[in-house]
Amino acid sequence: MASLKVLNRNGQEVGTYEIDPEAIAPRINKQLLHDAVVMYQANQRQGSANSKTRAQVSGSTKKLYRQKGTGNARAGSRRSGIRRGGGHIFAHQPRDYSYRLPKQALKLATRMAIASKLQDDQVMVIDELSFDEPATKDMAAILAALGLEGTSTLVATAETDRNVYLSARNIQRVSVSPVNDLNALSVLTPHRILVTKAALDAIQARAAASQSAETSA
Repeated sequence: MASLKVLNRNGQEVGTYEIDPEAIAPRINKQLLHDAVVMYQANQRQGSANSKTRAQVSGSTKKLYRQKGTGNARAGSRRSGIRRGGGHIFAHQPRDYSYRLPKQALKLATRMAIASKLQDDQVMVIDELSFDEPATKDMAAILAALGLEGTSTLVATAETDRNVYLSARNIQRVSVSPVNDLNALSVLTPHRILVTKAALDAIQARAAASQSAETSA
């Protein structure tokens, strides 16, 4: 059981939050986490690398000189891959790198990633985080008060909050995500996670529902 300090916007402790990492994920499977992260990274690859083969470069296909009797090595056309301006021998072609792991495996990997952050004491809890309108300056002040200034941070909210997102999007190394959109890559990439009490309640509720479904399956 982990006891997390609950802080306010000024960095003052206003309570504690009891949470059991094993209730989020009973164990941490590093291989599954690795597989999930690699999948998300592969899905982000643009896959647009392209270079011309010898059939695609411009130029005559005429043999440069006769095969024998010149004293030179044998040569084909100027499109040959061993000549300047020729096509690439193993040319890169556009391709799709994306693939999918089973949905249940990805959900489990997300819970494992959150549990690992809890075990490593890299989760901070704030009692409430909302803005009447986008305010980057106020968001930066909150992060500074919490000791997160200059630290790569994921801000997790219970629901999609447009004002929180707009307040943080121009702050370097800070990302915002509702609980529904969390995944293993987004959780493991930043050094710290700043989560609201409501978001942590939602994480526990989703974990309990998932484990109940897995047990009954």
